[in-house]
Amino acid sequence: MARLFDAFVMVDWSASSTPKTGRDSIWIGVNKRDARFRPTFEAHNPATRAAAMATLREVIGDLRRRGERVLVGFDFPLGYPRGTAAKLGLKDADWSGMWKFLADNVVDKPTNVNNRFAVANKANRLMTDSAKPFWGCPAKDAQTWLQATKPEHTADLPPVLRAAELATQGKGKAGAKSVWQIFGNGTVGSQAIVGIPAVRALKLELGDKAKAWPFETGWKTLKDADVADIEVLFAEIYPALGDVRPEAGEILDRAQVRALCEHFLRLDEAGKLGEAFAPPKGADEAEIAIIETEEGWILGA
Repeated sequence: MARLFDAFVMVDWSASSTPKTGRDSIWIGVNKRDARFRPTFEAHNPATRAAAMATLREVIGDLRRRGERVLVGFDFPLGYPRGTAAKLGLKDADWSGMWKFLADNVVDKPTNVNNRFAVANKANRLMTDSAKPFWGCPAKDAQTWLQATKPEHTADLPPVLRAAELATQGKGKAGAKSVWQIFGNGTVGSQAIVGIPAVRALKLELGDKAKAWPFETGWKTLKDADVADIEVLFAEIYPALGDVRPEAGEILDRAQVRALCEHFLRLDEAGKLGEAFAPPKGADEAEIAIIETEEGWILGA
């Protein structure tokens, strides 16, 4: 059975405001074929998001020149809870509207200095004119519409968790956290704010040779015909879903991107990766439409 992808690139992102390497920084794992067509793994640990973008452009460019199709996974939400874009009053009340809103507002300098708290502050002002639903920041970054403490999440707001995050609960760990929390251990809110514009930039550069799953492919089992005309597929991943066993002296972040590359490679070689892009049994048409147009999904959840 033919494989869907020739290479796998898994990205552990970071919203750090200063350059950083090692633990809790950006790690890019790449699994590709060597000259003898054997899968080989390499890892990159760029100190800044600008350097990470340069690395991703170089890696993806090399794979494209080799005529290889690549799956690129990012460990932060690519979509927001249902109703978010509408609550913001965006012209395009879907995933693309959210991506554009963030790209238009985020300032992320080569030094990693960024305005993610100001963007969350603006989003809260537009949605509720109060310090919610986004929350969490250092005391020095508290603003009129963004506070350090968790607010009451009222019924008029988009949900606390997306359906994909709910699907990760009860799997032996705490499960994926809410995108609304943007500061604190294990949070993903800030990564999404600074990460989505990066994915959007890569996608725009690649044009019709790249697609974002499930927004542009459909939430369904993918077959070769579904990816035949593209070179890059972007997807959301959640490293904690896998069985990660660091090697001696290996940093956990590196081990996670390595394990994900190996996991998706094994599924693809067994002809089972396409099924991982499909919804769980029981998903109805209304739910599928929400996932495809706004919330997105975690590959493997």
